[in-house]
Amino acid sequence: MYQIIADEPEFMVINKSPKVHFHSQDGHAGVMAQLELDIGIKLYSVHRLDTMTSGLLLFAKNPTAAATFTEMFTAHQVQKYYLALAKGKPKKKQGSIVGDMAKARRSMYKLLRTAENPAYTQFFSQSVSEGMRLYLLKPLSGKTHQLRVALASIGVPILGDDLYGGEQADRGYLHAYSLNFQFAGHAYQYIVAPSIGELFHQGGVKKQLQTWANPEKLDWPKRK
Repeated sequence: MYQIIADEPEFMVINKSPKVHFHSQDGHAGVMAQLELDIGIKLYSVHRLDTMTSGLLLFAKNPTAAATFTEMFTAHQVQKYYLALAKGKPKKKQGSIVGDMAKARRSMYKLLRTAENPAYTQFFSQSVSEGMRLYLLKPLSGKTHQLRVALASIGVPILGDDLYGGEQADRGYLHAYSLNFQFAGHAYQYIVAPSIGELFHQGGVKKQLQTWANPEKLDWPKRK
């Protein structure tokens, strides 16, 4: 269900497995409840990952730290980077995807042409096998389903993302790859490559991750 990556005095970072709920439901403990049971202390959620999404997830250990992290996430002072796999040819291979988001049918969202309070995502992509590309995504906002909607909007829904039209796969191929932030005067950086999902183990993916080993230092475009 998870792997502990860091256990600091005021926060924890874990690597969540795919297909694991954040909140408890259907009589099964979510990842947060299970972690609390395992370590025997109360935790405070400051952000979350969708059920299909694997990767880095941060929890605060006390109300004061939780309030600080919540303010940092709201102010976009915690930078997150994600990896995704998708089939097909995107409308553009790198750049920015910007637009307001609105609820659509079922529990879906859609990207609008307006930009009053937009979701803002920067990305690079690289072909890793015939007809398949790996995406490195840098969200500059924190909207629900933002990355899933962003890739669907350029014609390449994430593999395994049934809600947004992705082809069937052994998992939803979205992974929270890196977290970067400053807390209590210290800089923290966590990077964890995806370990679950047969397509993440392709040679082309592993080779590209060597190039993207430190996403913070890549030449990202300046936000307009």
